[in-house]
Amino acid sequence: MRRDDTTRFGRRVVMLVDNAVEGDSRVQKAARSAADAGWDVTLIGCAHVGAERRWRLGDAEARVLPLAAACALPPVIAPAVLAGTGDGVAGSGVLAISGPGGSDVSAPGRESGSPDGPGLRGVSGLRARLVARGGLPLRAARLARRPIEHAQVRYWRARLRDGAWRRLEPGLWDYERAAGPVVDELRPDLIHAHDFRMLGVAARAVDRARAAGRDVKLVWDAHEWLPGARPRRDNARWLPAHLGYVREYAGAADAVVTVSDTLADLLVRDHDLPERPTVVLNAPVTAASDASAPDLRQRCGVAAETPLLVYSGAMAAQRGVDTVVEALPLLPGVHLALVVADPDAAYVRQVVARAARHGVADRVHVLPYVPHRQLVAFLATADVGLIPLHHWPNHEIALITKFFEYAHARLPIVVSDVRTMAETVRATGQGEVFRARDAADLARAVRAVLADPPRYRAAYEGEDSPLQEWTWEAQAERLTALYRRLLTPAR
Repeated sequence: MRRDDTTRFGRRVVMLVDNAVEGDSRVQKAARSAADAGWDVTLIGCAHVGAERRWRLGDAEARVLPLAAACALPPVIAPAVLAGTGDGVAGSGVLAISGPGGSDVSAPGRESGSPDGPGLRGVSGLRARLVARGGLPLRAARLARRPIEHAQVRYWRARLRDGAWRRLEPGLWDYERAAGPVVDELRPDLIHAHDFRMLGVAARAVDRARAAGRDVKLVWDAHEWLPGARPRRDNARWLPAHLGYVREYAGAADAVVTVSDTLADLLVRDHDLPERPTVVLNAPVTAASDASAPDLRQRCGVAAETPLLVYSGAMAAQRGVDTVVEALPLLPGVHLALVVADPDAAYVRQVVARAARHGVADRVHVLPYVPHRQLVAFLATADVGLIPLHHWPNHEIALITKFFEYAHARLPIVVSDVRTMAETVRATGQGEVFRARDAADLARAVRAVLADPPRYRAAYEGEDSPLQEWTWEAQAERLTALYRRLLTPAR
């Protein structure tokens, strides 16, 4: 976006995200476009890195803070970090800090034991005895602990309501310990909290600033619908803890941003928001230079006449890549490129092993990410972009990042029958839809596209092309307008 000097108020924007920044195109684009529009932008990530990292994203500064160091800090630092947050154990009021003896149960540090309440403390001893005797097989242990975890959830929800996350997921304090002091030092005029983990960090920083007499605005960028998310950890505490955390702090936001119209409606319903969230699609930057982008086919060692499918993005069971591998034996001569964050990750190795069992390992190519500004050009030499998602609530409600990236690469898209993307593909004619988890139907859809690629690529041409709206430049204008509204002093 071209810098507009009329928007330069000398105002500082701090963006917060719970990752290492480099793999998150949305936060990078948001930071760069806000800085291009004239604000002084610092993007802060929190991740398990060895030491703090700093670099420039255009005119924005990016910093990644080490979570490991925050975890190591003892609870006695909490008063310095959290004083005046107004964050009590039940959700509001004065923060209770442990005294010299560390006896106050509402201290914000990581719990020294399990999150068990009274009546559940014997569980820890049982776990210790099982470990001493060699433990249980992993699957059996997981099943055995579920009733205990559900009991923990019921107990702490009854005692603390939405504030139960302090006992069920105390690791959320690690983000506060890492980022809270840095945000205070930067003295922002606006805090943009990406996703759900950083919402509480931002809300408490706003409370501290306002208590000191500074007016700070809070924007919450909801990347997903949390009730429909697959838990990030295999325990029964994760989802109810984070749902309570978000409910506690959602009302602190001065404005909400999200990724789709459907999700905007869900957020209004779930949190009784006073105004509908601003929808900012996670579309790609189209003004970036592609001259240095590598060639996907060259990286795979695949000739121009060889059919090449591509899957780009996060790898997990619910993403459906296993279905693609199972379809490859039905697609002789067709190759698959997997563009992933970590080619050596355990799940990626599982997928490659599955390909070997199906006798197609020589047709599967695993490649690392390229910079997001090169990605569209990198993907463009493939024949088909794949989105084989399983049915999961969050998969039904939005056009995801790779959908837009494939579209700007002019790739026909083969997508599972998840609602929003399937409806869009059928309406535009830019690809084919198959039944989720059905390898034979996926192979049918791929054959249809490979039989007549120009038919599907035609959807991206002409005056009615959806690509004109599916650009980050168009979306960033919405974000810039929101910042202006929040930061322009009232008459």
